[in-house]
Amino acid sequence: MNGDHLKRRIDVSAKRVPADLVIKNGKIIDVFNLDIIEGDVAIIDGYFAGIGEFEGQKTIDAAGRYICPAFIDGHVHIESSMVTPAEFSKVLLSHGVTTVITDPHEIGNVSGKEGISFMLEQSEGLHLDVRVMLPSSVPATPFENAGAVLKAEDLESFYSHPRVLGLAEVMDYPAVLNKDEDMLNKITSAANHHSYIDGHAAGLNKNGINVYRSALITTDHECTTADEALERIRRGMYVLIREGSVAKDLKALIQAVTPSNARRFLFCTDDKHLDDLVSEGSVDHNVRLSISEGISPLQAIQMASLNAAECYGLREKGAISPGYKADFLLLDDLKNVKIAEVFVDGRSVASDGKYTGQTDAASSLPQTLKRSVNIHQVKKLELAIEINNGENVHVIELIPNKLVTNKRVLRVKAENGEFVPSPADDLLKMAVVERHNQTGNIGLGVVKGLLLKSGAIASTVAHDSHNLVVAGTNDNDMLTAIEAINGMQGGYVVVKDGNILASVPLPISGLMADRPFEQVNDEIITLKTKLKELGFHGDFDPFLTLSFLTLPVIPEIKLTDLGLFDFKTFQHIPVKADE
Repeated sequence: MNGDHLKRRIDVSAKRVPADLVIKNGKIIDVFNLDIIEGDVAIIDGYFAGIGEFEGQKTIDAAGRYICPAFIDGHVHIESSMVTPAEFSKVLLSHGVTTVITDPHEIGNVSGKEGISFMLEQSEGLHLDVRVMLPSSVPATPFENAGAVLKAEDLESFYSHPRVLGLAEVMDYPAVLNKDEDMLNKITSAANHHSYIDGHAAGLNKNGINVYRSALITTDHECTTADEALERIRRGMYVLIREGSVAKDLKALIQAVTPSNARRFLFCTDDKHLDDLVSEGSVDHNVRLSISEGISPLQAIQMASLNAAECYGLREKGAISPGYKADFLLLDDLKNVKIAEVFVDGRSVASDGKYTGQTDAASSLPQTLKRSVNIHQVKKLELAIEINNGENVHVIELIPNKLVTNKRVLRVKAENGEFVPSPADDLLKMAVVERHNQTGNIGLGVVKGLLLKSGAIASTVAHDSHNLVVAGTNDNDMLTAIEAINGMQGGYVVVKDGNILASVPLPISGLMADRPFEQVNDEIITLKTKLKELGFHGDFDPFLTLSFLTLPVIPEIKLTDLGLFDFKTFQHIPVKADE
């Protein structure tokens, strides 16, 4: 702390000198007592210095609005927004989120240490406070090929960075259970740096939670039921209630929140696409949805601010109180959380849903990050799934707006000894093409529930190794989609009858665009509109859903570049089923 700043703060609080800024005529949200109080709010050097009666060099009349602590996203992958940290910040700030806890896991899996450094550098000096948890599982499992491998020693140097808070979601539970040396070294290193350790306890029972807590893991964002949330709370964990673009768990989890345990809950978005962030919001949407589900507005705001700050040791954030950072919102309406203005360090950065802060010139991008798609020309023969007509196969059945899938065994159609997609039965072909090191690996499978009647879709956003994933109703369109993605060096594409209907280039590690968020948002909207020409009319995002069908650490069955993966047995299985 700067000594001169401390002196000025004391002088303002003691009313010896005027504040930089005083907010008058506002209703102050007290997240400590879940109450609303009245008084002037004094700000000096970006910090609150007092509540009471104050004079300032500048005065803002709140005109009866609510003065609310700014929101914090407890766990988010910025890469999932498809834009750089600077562009991401403009969107979040307009929705009242001034701090995020991010895990650069996605770019880490593609570009390793260089990717993490890129995210730290690109998030420097923004109005959005970007705190970083270091990727713990790169690759996520040994059952797939990623673009990088990050050992404990690779992460060590990052702990000296002032915005690095700890170790991100430990998703390789077997590595913890079996005391894998490198995993334990990562956990021990984080603990020795007095850092925080996030969990990823998808599908774990009580004993699994015991193991995680014994390994000093303190959070989980993978709960899908109220009972699961309560089991984690009972064992001293924080539960992050997630509402993203695919994983929409809030309505189920909010049932577990009571006045007795609410302080152990906070909000996160995890993975949320840019168009959803722009139109729906970030954590502000979580707050509104919680209120609509019966949580009191003050309780929801506490979860979105103070709880998140305390979970991650951000002692100067999360409240309207002397000594806290002056990150706050002016709300027109408490129940609907209508944000009139957003302040960071006592300065206005967004108004009426628009970012108004400074826009810096875009910094140069490392060229190595823009050459991340390395695949050979895929031939039609390589997409063949050998099966006889009427035989049983293992099928990935997606569940709309969920990360988990069902493992099904179904009879399928075949011709000349090869599986033939059947849009009428909603049975499509899916492939995962290794795109980092030209291994030539192509995992093949059958997916049900994607609801495409024609054409194909493809992407290099495929959690967590981010290989090229494609699904379609015929091989020719799938091949056209693969070639288009390769030419763009990553992104999304919609193909029909050999024609590219729409695309969103993502040349930064195949995950992020190098363009303004407004332009990228327009491209995404067009992309989703073109899905209708493939006959898609579902109430979920097929691209985001497809991107999680490659994540083997989520139940029940997934597809990697090495083939179908069974979460229950934690091993690969053949497409053909014996049942």
